[in-house]
Amino acid sequence: MEAAFAAAIGVLCACGIYLLLCARVLPVILGITLFSYAINLFLLGMGRLATGKPPVIAGSPVAQYADPVPQALVLTAIVIGFAMTAFTVVLALRSLALTGSDHVDGEADDKSHGKAHDGETRGA
Repeated sequence: MEAAFAAAIGVLCACGIYLLLCARVLPVILGITLFSYAINLFLLGMGRLATGKPPVIAGSPVAQYADPVPQALVLTAIVIGFAMTAFTVVLALRSLALTGSDHVDGEADDKSHGKAHDGETRGA
């Protein structure tokens, strides 16, 4: 189970980094999201993978229990990641409206279509 868990984290990290290196805005946003999912799984795995264990110490002090701190960290990271994704989507849409291009540098691959004019601003 640990090998499959580590492989899932590795695949998510690799896909996230690959998408982060793209020149378009949407793949970059998806890459950030995949990378945050990989980090969430890593944080969850730090609390030892245990199923059927109580979240707090029950009875004897040597009883097996699941650590609640990584679960709380992952829950917080999910909320922050969702807010960050929503914010970057809004920034990407605003950039697309201002420049007419979804290229990360603001320059379109096709120079005749979607080219930003020097010294000229579009309506806000």
